[in-house]
Amino acid sequence: MNSIPDHKRAGLAWGSFIGDALAMPVHWYYDRAALRRDYGVVRDYEAPRNPHADSILWRSEYVPVNDCGDILHEQAPYWGKRGIHYHQFLHTGENTLNLQLAKVLIESLIARGGYDGDDYLQRYVDFMLTPGRHRDTYVEEYHRKFFTNYARGVDPRKCGGTDIHIGGLAHVGVLCAFFCGKPNIGREAVREHINLTHRAPEILNAADAMTRIISAVLGGSGLRETIFEYGSDWFSKRKAEQWSREPDEVVIGHRVSPACYIADAFPASLYLAWKYADDFEAGVITNANLGGDNCHRGAVLGAMLGAAAGTDRMPSRFFNGLYAATALRQLVDELLADRQKSAP
Repeated sequence: MNSIPDHKRAGLAWGSFIGDALAMPVHWYYDRAALRRDYGVVRDYEAPRNPHADSILWRSEYVPVNDCGDILHEQAPYWGKRGIHYHQFLHTGENTLNLQLAKVLIESLIARGGYDGDDYLQRYVDFMLTPGRHRDTYVEEYHRKFFTNYARGVDPRKCGGTDIHIGGLAHVGVLCAFFCGKPNIGREAVREHINLTHRAPEILNAADAMTRIISAVLGGSGLRETIFEYGSDWFSKRKAEQWSREPDEVVIGHRVSPACYIADAFPASLYLAWKYADDFEAGVITNANLGGDNCHRGAVLGAMLGAAAGTDRMPSRFFNGLYAATALRQLVDELLADRQKSAP
């Protein structure tokens, strides 16, 4: 097995957290004029502010079946109200819920020395049911489905729904970082993990394509060529030729939707990864300013661009500016050290 450069492995591990946190304050802005008015052009981490011009949290509702389904805790009073920012209490540079759960996954991987779905599920349930573990107001639909089933006594392994949102790919980068150099084992772990919460074939297929792209890039292949090789069902050379003639705002807005559904969000991620394959900073900044589900799209994009760039071609302000950066650095270092110990 060829040795994978440390800076590539580290870039992959950090990329998802950076892409998510950079987009966090402008997450789910669909009116780009409103995004510019409220935040200008986002180039660095910023704090979220109320009101959120495009918030539809007022249309969302979640009533837990019992205490085993109570995952909103102190955030429950904000549901059903207009103008509420989805991430109103997060700090500058802080990650949204799904990427906070990626840290929970890292803790499980380190503790178990490999992927253990049951261990992750126990940690996931404890995290979500313990008040104060996070300050994120919005809790994605898949969490609500999972804990509705869990509260009804369903086996945790069977609580996941058929969710088709790109948030289901938020942990792929972390798993690929842990299993880099062992792509077949990594693909199995990715499939098992995603199947815990997202049972839709579309999500599983996209996750496998993303895993194969990242593995090839870590193995020395170019990002652009691997996107066409493993992601061709989602983004082809023909689309690249056509879309490259248009502004990003047209591609992600007219060619594909900026929304969360995987049929559009994954091709959008691959397009941005293809276009900005040589420029991590420009890629994640462009993604943030395109709005829509830019946090989860950013997690996917950040992982691919981070694997291609490596930490030596990623701005230091993106590492240092993350909320609780020291703790995250220690976690990432342990994740990569653990992978090296377990490598054949």
